[in-house]
Parts: sequence; structure tokens; C-alpha cells
Amino acid sequence: MASHGLGPVMNAATSGLTLTDVIVTYRRVPAVHHVTGTFAPGSLTALAGPNGAGKSTLLKALMGLVPISDGTIHRGQLSPQQFAYLPQQPEIDRSFPLSVTQTVMLGAWPRAGALGAISPDEHHRAAAAVAKVGLTGYAQSSIASLSVGQWHRVLFARLIVQDAQIILLDEPFAAVDERTTADLMTLVNGWHAEGRTVIAVLHDLNFVRQHFPQTLLIAREVVAWAPTGDALSLENLDRARTMTDRWAREPAPARHLHHQGPP
Repeated sequence: MASHGLGPVMNAATSGLTLTDVIVTYRRVPAVHHVTGTFAPGSLTALAGPNGAGKSTLLKALMGLVPISDGTIHRGQLSPQQFAYLPQQPEIDRSFPLSVTQTVMLGAWPRAGALGAISPDEHHRAAAAVAKVGLTGYAQSSIASLSVGQWHRVLFARLIVQDAQIILLDEPFAAVDERTTADLMTLVNGWHAEGRTVIAVLHDLNFVRQHFPQTLLIAREVVAWAPTGDALSLENLDRARTMTDRWAREPAPARHLHHQGPP
């Protein structure tokens, strides 16, 4: 099987994520509340729920970017530094004078280190990734000159170079045209076929139903964590909206308080 990460796929036994009673708070208010469950090794899971449901916060907690107030996250034999993560707002300033290739090469940092030398193999990996996302003619183009769709392709090429066993995506197709979305979803399906664990925050429930076999429906608490058809039942969706509305109406003193953490 050809690797969409352009490198060897790790043993799937190392790639599960188990959460036990995980709580994350923001300004002493629970943003994620008593989440328990497992992202199975090699699973392809959508993280869905209403606005304010804690989806992005949970993804950041899996990455270790926000502290958990209570509970545990068991990452198997991996550390968050070995995950690939695409945030909603990429940390790269597109006004910075970087080329497409230079940006894609940032995916090699977990292996080379910030001051490490980039090997010829890494350069080959980056060139292959740029080609795989359909940007062969743009390798030396400034990232400032790219369209939204082309920029998303660059970010996915960086994920390819990173070659992680666990891939976390926060709204990866936002504001992207249908063709680009289809091309990038082909990459996601390829990662899944290779046994990588992929978790994506998504709002388009029809898209989730079409492409993601598993769904975690969350409204700060777990509403359903199951095959997508079961998780996104009308009953569960109504329950998620009701739970989110309840949290929005409650005054802060009435909520269950834990240690304060960042957003």
C-alpha cells in the first residue's frame, strides 16, 4: 500500500487515544466536561456539535496545548509532539516571506529539530508532498500569493511531511472550494487506509455522514460516541442543542468549578 505520509506507518497499537473523565475549564467554567471514551487506533472520527460545544478545546487538550483540570488522557506510546495538528487559525503569518516548499518543510522539524540539518531525504519528502497536493508548479511561490484553496493544500502537504500516526484537524475544509475539499478528503481517506488515527472537527453534518464512519457528538459533555449514523440521530442532535442552551443560560456560580485554564 502506498503511503500518503511518504514514510513508514507506525504500529497501530501505538496510536489509540483514551480519555477518562476529562475536564477542561476556561475562566473556571467547564468547556469540556467529564469526557470519557476511546479513539480507536486507525479510526476516522468526526468531532461534531453546536457552536460553543468544546470541540476545538478538546482537540487542543489532546495536543497538550491546554491543560486538563481533571481526568486523564492516555496517548499510548506517543507524545503530543508526535501528533500532527492543523488548527483553525494556522500559526504561520502569510505575510512572512516563505515559499511553498519552505512552509512544507516545517513539517520535518519534529524529526530534525529547530536547529537540525535538513537531509536530502527530507527535501525529497517535501517535493513529493507538494506534488501530491497538486502544487508542483508553485513550489517556489510565496505563500502570500496563494488562494485560500492553495493555502490549505500547502498545510496538508506539511502534514504529509510530518508523517504522524495521529492527525488532528480543526475545521480543515473551512472556506475551501468543492474540488479542493474533495482532493484533501482523498488524502484523509488515504491516511485512514494506512491505519493512522484521524480526528477532525467539522460543522457540515451531511459531509460527516458521507465521509466519516465514527462521530463524537459533544455539547461540552459527550452526547454520543458511536458509528456516525447512530451518533447523528435526530434525538441526539436535539439533545446536543438542549445541553448547549442549558450551559449558555446558567450563571457562572451555578456551574461545576475546577481549576482555571486557558482557552
